[in-house]
Amino acid sequence: MINIAIIIGSTRPNRNGEVVAKWVYENTQTRNDATFELVDIKDYNLPLLDEPMPPSKGHYSKEHTKIWSEKIASFDGYIFVTPDYNRSVPAALKNAIDFLYNEWTNKAAGFVGYSGSGSVRAIENLRITMSELQIADVRSQVNLSLMTDFKNFREFNPAPFHLGILMNIIDQVIAWGRLLKDFRAKQTTTIADYSE
Repeated sequence: MINIAIIIGSTRPNRNGEVVAKWVYENTQTRNDATFELVDIKDYNLPLLDEPMPPSKGHYSKEHTKIWSEKIASFDGYIFVTPDYNRSVPAALKNAIDFLYNEWTNKAAGFVGYSGSGSVRAIENLRITMSELQIADVRSQVNLSLMTDFKNFREFNPAPFHLGILMNIIDQVIAWGRLLKDFRAKQTTTIADYSE
């Protein structure tokens, strides 16, 4: 059994991310090939990155980093739920990602975005970050529009076709997550051991 986190990437009050993440979570509950957990970065109260050592070293001095590290390390894959802020990801999400390195490496990720443009640009930014962290990101992505998938920009009512895309993402994250879990079990060192 592998473990998948559904990460809520916005900390803004009155955010839509929570309802979107719950929709993702509810659509995983018939699965018996993985466990799923909602992970809200808001709950971790991470300050701007304040560790003196590079994350790739894995030497954390702050209690909040150690707690975040333990949580992220417990998963084999991730589904990131993100809005689009100024054509990129929210600063809180990027900061939470940047706190760690090895905890993310050689795992799988999928993306669910929501914004006026379906969060396409934010997801493209995340894909670049994932490649640097050695995360295998799946091709399919859910792009929810605030214009058509939300009534009055708040009441979530996704078009039916999004569900098929979401299920494909879940299938792929599980499949890749399982393979990469086996791969990690065979590794004794990581590329990060040779950097910085």
